[in-house]
Amino acid sequence: MNLNIILTLFSGISFLVYGIASFNSKKMIYEFARWGYEDYRYTIGGFQLLGGIGLIIGLYYAIITSIASFGLTLLMIIAILVRIKIKDKMINVLPALFYAFLNLIILYNSLI
Repeated sequence: MNLNIILTLFSGISFLVYGIASFNSKKMIYEFARWGYEDYRYTIGGFQLLGGIGLIIGLYYAIITSIASFGLTLLMIIAILVRIKIKDKMINVLPALFYAFLNLIILYNSLI
């Protein structure tokens, strides 16, 4: 199994978990309220689920990988900006930064 497949599976499964948690986790409900996006919890969770599913399906259809990784990179860049806006500690920004970078790598690899 090559590294890009491992990275894609890792990110895809992570976003499936985050997406599901957005719908029913008390911690995530609190986080969305703290970020000021409680009204968008289901929408953002849906995008996370779609992105995770897209990455996994993209293992078979490269164009889907490109679309999903682009969307997830954009979603994580927005998450970084939100965390900066609410003055979160850097430790709280790092996961979004990590996943933005990870999905940027996946996007790059899907285009070459």
